[in-house]
Amino acid sequence: MQLLLVRHALPLRSEAGQGSDPDLSPEGVEQAKRLPDALKRFPVTRLVSSPQRRALQTGQPVADALGLPIDVDERLAEYDYEATHYTPIEQASEEDLKRLMSGRLPGDVDQDAFIARVVAGIDDVVAATGHDETVAVFSHGGVINAMVHTVMKTERLLCVQVDYAGVTRLLHSRRAGLNVASVNGTEHVWDLLPRNLRW
Repeated sequence: MQLLLVRHALPLRSEAGQGSDPDLSPEGVEQAKRLPDALKRFPVTRLVSSPQRRALQTGQPVADALGLPIDVDERLAEYDYEATHYTPIEQASEEDLKRLMSGRLPGDVDQDAFIARVVAGIDDVVAATGHDETVAVFSHGGVINAMVHTVMKTERLLCVQVDYAGVTRLLHSRRAGLNVASVNGTEHVWDLLPRNLRW
């Protein structure tokens, strides 16, 4: 079976006290609108999402196009789910950027517990999916990194760059388990990513 791990599109910033669950920004809405065409070559039979708004809103255009419901799994929430605010990476502090580049989660996050809940959620998705089926999972950069880290046994948890609306493919076989087929496919949103707007 195949898992398409889709990072949420660009969200708004939320300030301290507003929680870490903002809606998509106007740019993020445009990114999400590209996903139905980007995923139409895959035989998607099920949609699963983090409970956070930015993930659910990213998955909604695909749900509308396919006529499928979105199943919500709390275990696929980001490590910042209980944080007091959300800051897009483009607006992150120098301290946070250094931490991210070193591959570490914030110090108040239990990394092992985070990985364990993400893996448990994905394991249940795999167990409920037929051998020839494809599931699209709308989630977060930390969640996707947790799976890549677990499957590839990387040294650092935050081991790969995952862009807004980027698609990472995992394949599961009965004999070999999960394998990473591709990471961070962004052709469908290349011109809408903040880091590419200068080109």
